[in-house]
Amino acid sequence: MAIDFTFPPEIDALRLKVRDFIAQVVRPAEGRIAEREGDRRFLIQSIIEMRVAAHDWGLWLPHMPKEYGGMGLGHVAMAAVSAEAAKSAFGPYALNAQAPDEGNMHTLLHWATDAQKEKYLRPLCNGTLRSCFAMTEPEVAGSDPTLIRTRAVPDGDDWVIDGHKWFISGATGAKFAILIARTEDAPEIPQAGNTAFLVDLPAKGWTVVRDVHTMAGHHNHAEIRIEGLRVPRENMLGRRGQGHLLGQARLGPARLAHCMRWIGQAEVALDMMVDRALNRYAHGSLLADKQGIQWMIADSTMELYQAKLMVLHAAFKIDRREDFRSEVSMAKHFVAGALNRIIDRAIQVHGALGYSLDTPLARMAQNARWARFADGADEVHQWRIAQRAIDAYRRDRSTRTATGNLPL
Repeated sequence: MAIDFTFPPEIDALRLKVRDFIAQVVRPAEGRIAEREGDRRFLIQSIIEMRVAAHDWGLWLPHMPKEYGGMGLGHVAMAAVSAEAAKSAFGPYALNAQAPDEGNMHTLLHWATDAQKEKYLRPLCNGTLRSCFAMTEPEVAGSDPTLIRTRAVPDGDDWVIDGHKWFISGATGAKFAILIARTEDAPEIPQAGNTAFLVDLPAKGWTVVRDVHTMAGHHNHAEIRIEGLRVPRENMLGRRGQGHLLGQARLGPARLAHCMRWIGQAEVALDMMVDRALNRYAHGSLLADKQGIQWMIADSTMELYQAKLMVLHAAFKIDRREDFRSEVSMAKHFVAGALNRIIDRAIQVHGALGYSLDTPLARMAQNARWARFADGADEVHQWRIAQRAIDAYRRDRSTRTATGNLPL
């Protein structure tokens, strides 16, 4: 049988090694960081120390080729690594596999010129600088990049760019941005109107207006004003009019990378839920003996199982260079919802303790809420999933290809 729901021995050993690394290196550092909350210098120094340890453990840069100092893992193997690493908020940072840098690395690897790779990709892989991806705008729907208003016009050897961006994660402190701007007035198709540019930061004409505060606090989601920003022609990333194509090529695997990390968080929440149920006594028995609690545990267990299967299958299709758009859309929609539901149930089982900040659950819930609209809102993914099912039936008189094209 070709179907095998196990990892090769070397990947399973790697998965367990990441688990040990998180337990022995990252979680103790996370505790020290929490004790000195607000001390940014200590935070940065702690991340540097974790990254040095990741090098020592042989866990540095798992998603990038060995020629750039990485481990050369495919997407299925990265599912194993990311799910373990993300059980701590600092795990992906320790491995240099955090968003948005991870997605930017893949983008540069596949789209940048050799000179651009040396200037931007290599130091990003080395961990000596950070980056951001500037596409979303407050005036237009973020789920429809064809509406982007930020404008780039050629002027001699430069492009001059004006516009407005927001929720640009990691912008403050980033040394460069991948910026998506409109360059075409009347493209043959709406998706050919944008172009990507590499912007060296800081730059005249690029102003960080503020860190947009969210229900989870402030996490360097910047609002940017762009006024008369000059970018050299050689800093175009890809070809003119390929900005939408580049963005979607970046976001597909990046959506799945989010799902991999969300699985780690969901598993933490489920483990905490069960542990609480086994140790909390009320009204004559442990919570674990009560049917209502058992249902919450059962629903969460089934959803985490579904999430893992969906992510692994989508990663398998990416590794095989098959069309993965439907599978990633379905995984992104389902895993984001499951994450929120599992964390919410864990809070319910913990009661007031779960609502407090004495456990990580409250912060996990705050941070999880964005999952249902980041990189495509639930409703957009549902729309696209339905379109693909309808198209498949029209073409084949069957929806099989829209439901994973599995051998059953």
